[in-house]
Amino acid sequence: MELFTEAELEVMRVLWSHGTLKPAEIEELFPRPVGNGAVRSVLLILLEKGHVDRRKVGKAFYYEAKTSPDSEFKNWARRFADVFCGGSPKALIAQLIKSEKLSAEDIRELEKVASSDPASAEKAGEHA
Repeated sequence: MELFTEAELEVMRVLWSHGTLKPAEIEELFPRPVGNGAVRSVLLILLEKGHVDRRKVGKAFYYEAKTSPDSEFKNWARRFADVFCGGSPKALIAQLIKSEKLSAEDIRELEKVASSDPASAEKAGEHA
């Protein structure tokens, strides 16, 4: 799957954080100054790609994220592993651990995640 462009990701992050919105509301919540036309253009691209749904209420269109942040995170992680680590998730994790300054507490938390069942690991990741 194709990764989001920077502008697409910015729009998706607003929708993930705030739910269903009109383009003007997205513009207000955008992390940087942007015109309504630019927001609408990105929304149309996301709609064409199947990442958002659109519904009309009265004269207004409302947009809602269809692609979840978890799904997109997995795409990005897979891409990083492919590009930098020969496709190995283990090598990606090892590289991240080596490149970051982790405290003893961080390492203990990672050890807990690594030794727990997947459902517990997902919950622990939510707190990171």
